[in-house]
Amino acid sequence: MSRIGKKPVSVPAGVTAAVDGKTVTAKGPKGELKFVVNDEVLVKLDNGQIAVEPRDQSKDARSKWGMSRTQIVNILTGVKDGFEKKLEITGVGYRAAMQGKNLQLALGFSHDVVYETPQGITITVPKPTEITVSGIDKQQVGQVAAEIREYRGPEPYKGKGVRYAGEKIVRKEGKKK
Repeated sequence: MSRIGKKPVSVPAGVTAAVDGKTVTAKGPKGELKFVVNDEVLVKLDNGQIAVEPRDQSKDARSKWGMSRTQIVNILTGVKDGFEKKLEITGVGYRAAMQGKNLQLALGFSHDVVYETPQGITITVPKPTEITVSGIDKQQVGQVAAEIREYRGPEPYKGKGVRYAGEKIVRKEGKKK
């Protein structure tokens, strides 16, 4: 049984939620998001709380039960507060800058990497070695941060590259004479 799925989701103040069949819609100060629940799961809205239940006791229905509740929590949190991921750049000459709406990265290649900002995402560069990715969709924010990190992930010898803020890099010992 899902321990997460059993708890009803309370709709926070300032957010309006609606359940129409399998579609859960949330509107808040940051924007609007929708989530379509799987056929195996039932969703009900009453008294400012969204309840999620499996349609039957099959393994498939029970496995999608907790995930559906977590997705609903994520859209409610996203339209109210939004999500944010911070990235750090380490290395001599490695830096980031905004060029219009695009992110320009100097990561030790023979050319600068230009990353086009997708719609619904805001990228800011407070310092040349810090990047902040923010938006209302948790999945999209994480995907954009992962794509930026993928250009030059942190290497294990000196730790140079793009890493998440607070990420610990397992360092290796270099050559010995």
